Amino acid sequence: MREDQRSEIQVGEFRIRAISGGQYWIDGGTIFGVVPKTLWQKFYKPDAENRILQETNCFLIETDTQKILLDTGYGTKLPEKFRTHHRIEQGNWLIDNLECHQVSPESIDVVILSHLHFDHAGGCTRFNSKNELQSTFPNARYIVNHLEWDIANSQLPELKESYNPDDFSILEKSRQLQLVEDREEIVPGISVRETGGHSVGHQSILIESGDQGALFAGDVCATAAHQQMAWCMSYDVNLLQTRRMKTELLKLVTENQWWLLFDHDPYCPALQLGM
Repeated sequence: MREDQRSEIQVGEFRIRAISGGQYWIDGGTIFGVVPKTLWQKFYKPDAENRILQETNCFLIETDTQKILLDTGYGTKLPEKFRTHHRIEQGNWLIDNLECHQVSPESIDVVILSHLHFDHAGGCTRFNSKNELQSTFPNARYIVNHLEWDIANSQLPELKESYNPDDFSILEKSRQLQLVEDREEIVPGISVRETGGHSVGHQSILIESGDQGALFAGDVCATAAHQQMAWCMSYDVNLLQTRRMKTELLKLVTENQWWLLFDHDPYCPALQLGM
């Protein structure tokens, strides 16, 4: 197992870059669930309020003809009180960081979302100068699991804090939304795997080219520390399903010496397993 220090890897024809959608601080206990603090603090040092630094790693996948983005970070619509509590600096981090690589929002062809929680789908939309909600990536297809779309729009009271309709509601009206099921291929070599566990319709993304591959696990395995089977988030709606799918997917990655891409690790965006 070796760590990627470059934040850029090549998987066959696919060039993959980790692009920050912004950092934030959150209670360490929520990220590691039943795992004692004495264990997880060895990997992520908490501040005085027990919060640890988390990244929103959005991965840009490029071929000669297409640009595909995995997740969009938390965007620019968070209220001031929320930003202050989570130590979030004002800014459009995802767009600014994409532009550092000469990638404009208009050039993104596909956005694949692991799920629709704020720190993954918040950057899908933004307010324009007239305070009108609009798609951040106007020429992209937005790929969402059909179960995730249904539950995010269900208005169930117990999920009120889990989803913000402003993050995704206009995608259907703008005809950019594409709902998918398990194991669908989005573009040649890139497919989704419905995992559930963390959210009802959570999906991981598989990238395959030749004999090489990578897995964007999403919140099934959010950081390098989460590779351990029992290390899961307290937010998971079905903890046992998360553990089952993590075990299955990590076996696939390890046996094939694939790259594992982490959505929330601030220090290690990717690892190649089985080396």
